[in-house]
Amino acid sequence: MALAPVAYTIWNHALNFDPADPSWPVRDRFVLSCGHASMLLYSLMHLAEIQQPVADATQDAQPAVSLDDLRNFRQLGTPCAGHPEWGEIAGIETTTGPLGQGIANSVGMAISSKWLTARYARPDFDLFDFNVYVLASDGDIMEGIGAEAASLAGHLKLSNLCWFYDDNRITIEGDTDLAFSENVPDRFRALGWNTVIVEDANDVDSLKATIDTFHATDDRPTLVVVRSVIAWGSPNKAGTAGAHGAPLGAEEIALTKQAYDWPQSDPFFVPPAVREHFRQELGTRGRTARQDWERRFQDYESSHSDAAGELKTMWSGRLPDGWDQGIAAFEPDSKGLATRASSGQVLNQVAAKIPWLLGGSADLAPSNNTHLAGDGDGEFSAADFGGRNFHFGVREHAMAAACNGMSLCHLRPYTGTFFSFTDYMRPAMRLASMMHQSVIYILTHDSIGLGEDGPTHQPVEHLAACRAIPGLFVMRPGDANEVAEAYRVLLGQNESPAALVLTRQAVPTLDRGQMGSASGVARGGYVLLDAPESQPQVLLIGTGSELALCVEAYHQLASAGIATRVVSLPCWELFESQDSAYRESVLPSSVTARVGVEAGIRQGWDRYLGGTGLFVGMDSFGASGKAEDLYAHFGITTQAVVEAAQKTLNA
Repeated sequence: MALAPVAYTIWNHALNFDPADPSWPVRDRFVLSCGHASMLLYSLMHLAEIQQPVADATQDAQPAVSLDDLRNFRQLGTPCAGHPEWGEIAGIETTTGPLGQGIANSVGMAISSKWLTARYARPDFDLFDFNVYVLASDGDIMEGIGAEAASLAGHLKLSNLCWFYDDNRITIEGDTDLAFSENVPDRFRALGWNTVIVEDANDVDSLKATIDTFHATDDRPTLVVVRSVIAWGSPNKAGTAGAHGAPLGAEEIALTKQAYDWPQSDPFFVPPAVREHFRQELGTRGRTARQDWERRFQDYESSHSDAAGELKTMWSGRLPDGWDQGIAAFEPDSKGLATRASSGQVLNQVAAKIPWLLGGSADLAPSNNTHLAGDGDGEFSAADFGGRNFHFGVREHAMAAACNGMSLCHLRPYTGTFFSFTDYMRPAMRLASMMHQSVIYILTHDSIGLGEDGPTHQPVEHLAACRAIPGLFVMRPGDANEVAEAYRVLLGQNESPAALVLTRQAVPTLDRGQMGSASGVARGGYVLLDAPESQPQVLLIGTGSELALCVEAYHQLASAGIATRVVSLPCWELFESQDSAYRESVLPSSVTARVGVEAGIRQGWDRYLGGTGLFVGMDSFGASGKAEDLYAHFGITTQAVVEAAQKTLNA
């Protein structure tokens, strides 16, 4: 209720958006970061008559949000969920609800516009810039991710980004003074933002003026602080915490309608003139802008066919033909190299073929090996929006959320940090999975193998934690060739985010002439070494750096006459998606003697180990010391694998 004038002003007087074509790639974006106010967004979508795209061109388009949808708000099966969910209906630009995520997503969207313009604009063809408008609440501004995102946006001078902060001074517990007393405009000025204050949310002329100010500001993002009254117009609940997240109730609704001089009879009454007003304002402006853009893009395509071809491929969600042909195989090497190092090599090989693959690290690029070193890759900054290497600073949470925004604009972003710091990123990773965004997380220093930094930096529970996120591919390759295949698999799909979990320490590059092909990575798990000419007696199942321990144990067990199979299981999610016949061929149910080997906790492994299998791994936090000493100290050794195999055979 309080934000209706703000949302109306943005949509009807500023937004370049065509309700008839809500997927127009250079439309302005509107993000409702305060997702608990979702009915405001659904109402706007209904009044604007946003059309839901149909796959069959012979079918008539349907409204994205009907009156019946509004009547069934927050009910099972309705598109009008309690918080906006991307992908459910056209017009929702991102999934919001966890506070701070939407404003951080918006930074990635604004980055995308700047990057596309810097990379693809040509003389007389400035076609790719769009603005990003956001409605934010006190909670968005309070959240740590909000501070990270605001700092990053101010540093990058994202002048196409405008946040409207609903300063209603109310939270669920009461007045914001209970926990929040800072001067928000001053804080944002210090972060490099242009800050404007509107004293009355109902003053549409002042709101229009702030948008004009935003459009005229070309060197920084804009924050509009809007003083509002929650539940404005409600005689008894306006300005109170009781109106935050709870229905007004039938009696108070009747009184509020009376205060608005609004008809009481129909609870979903919409005067016909309102829809017509939206058609004439938003509809006409958006349609005209989109049609003009399409004509100009045709001319652009005639003059710059290669660039236009890249854009059309990107917007379709595809990759360029032959994008993976530059991935080189790694020769066998008993010393090998860290999987983070082979990842850096493969990343650059594929980036040379995919111009819109871009990303960076949370101040750890030299350690994560995430730097793109190709000609013209450059550094993304306020001075060069065309760079492909991003410096996110020590802002892991905002980094992950901004990459969600970039992915929603059809770029293929990646992030980099130490695996233990996924604790800071998890909420954004979870939302990436909900939205089926194929962000890649390059996560190095994946175990006690990182050594002297000690238990604060040594992940032990993190593989289990990431595997617990539905839809997230967790890929822990065991050598350089598995890394190469991991990139082929993870970039080759466009439906799921992926955690690429990599070592700090060197691991052998296995001899694929004597072992199973690394192409088995595409199926999540495969037979690496098998018992010659006989059914295996015991299965050794490993991931990552511990795969080499399984190989060493295989040879010792074979020398003792024990028929052994080594299974590489780098991605459980992919393996579980295979048919039962394939899974049975890799892990035959008749072989119950099994050993799982991974430098993490056992959680999740029992599905593969069964009731009698044993686990060689961690059951505590790590310690500070050299990697080889730590592996010995915690009992993750070849000998431990051999002994576990013998024990489970005798069980």
